[in-house]
Amino acid sequence: MTEEDATGDDATEDGDTRQVRTWLVERDYDDRGLVSVVYATEDGERALRRELSARLLERDPTTAAREVPVADLEPVPEVDRERYRREAARVRENHDPNEEI
Repeated sequence: MTEEDATGDDATEDGDTRQVRTWLVERDYDDRGLVSVVYATEDGERALRRELSARLLERDPTTAAREVPVADLEPVPEVDRERYRREAARVRENHDPNEEI
């Protein structure tokens, strides 16, 4: 991730205020009424996983992209990186960042 990738002004615990655009690469539903969504960087190297209730998603719909504090991103296991990279590219090419999907 380069310095140009990160922008924004939300401070994190370590004082890092940078944010990076991430793209929806995975969405899973479970039998408890929870939805897991994964947003990854364009290179597929880092991601944010969120587990949300279906009710919350009715009020805060899933969009194609989200701006995420850099400090909130976790490394993606090597086995998933290429898949996440391809899916981020596909979503980026086919959807506007704020489009609900």
